[in-house]
Amino acid sequence: MQYLLIDKNEKLVAAWQQYFKDESNVIIREGDLTKVSSEAIVSPANSFGFMDGGVDYAISLRLGWDLQFELQKQIKALPEGELLVGKALVIETKDEIIQYLISAPTMRVPMNYNIATSVNAYLAMKAALIAAREHPAIEYVAIPGFCTGVGRMDVEIAARQMYQAYVEIEKGEAMDFEDFGAAQKYHYHINPKGMIFD
Repeated sequence: MQYLLIDKNEKLVAAWQQYFKDESNVIIREGDLTKVSSEAIVSPANSFGFMDGGVDYAISLRLGWDLQFELQKQIKALPEGELLVGKALVIETKDEIIQYLISAPTMRVPMNYNIATSVNAYLAMKAALIAAREHPAIEYVAIPGFCTGVGRMDVEIAARQMYQAYVEIEKGEAMDFEDFGAAQKYHYHINPKGMIFD
């Protein structure tokens, strides 16, 4: 599997370059997700499939608004009636270049409250990678930054979370915690700005 990490935020691109510098199957580029030549792109979505803001708005302009309606239709058919953060859906786009959209929510509804202190970039990245790896027709996928737009997550934290997900899913280095304290410590590691207790 080959990955392209692409975003217009030069600070995020620089943070990706630090974390992913040794990964031979990851290309990092500053640019526009909707202008790539890739079998699949990832939408940093919300749980209800609204694609009329941020990166999703640009995707809708590029691939057509029918995509939003199809995504919402598939989401409504799920047992939960929503696409939970940490899950992803792959839908066909009918586009000759970008053939698949992977919808991986970074938030339940469009919002910025508590997203910066969450581990949602990590959860969305894990879901996107799993969906891409399990799909038989996807070998190359373009991924934008997660949680750094509307969610206002610090770019270094977002890059760290995305890399931790990559390590676990792509490299197979699954977490194995000896106790609750170790799990708590890891949770804090991927977002030191988050609160465990108030």
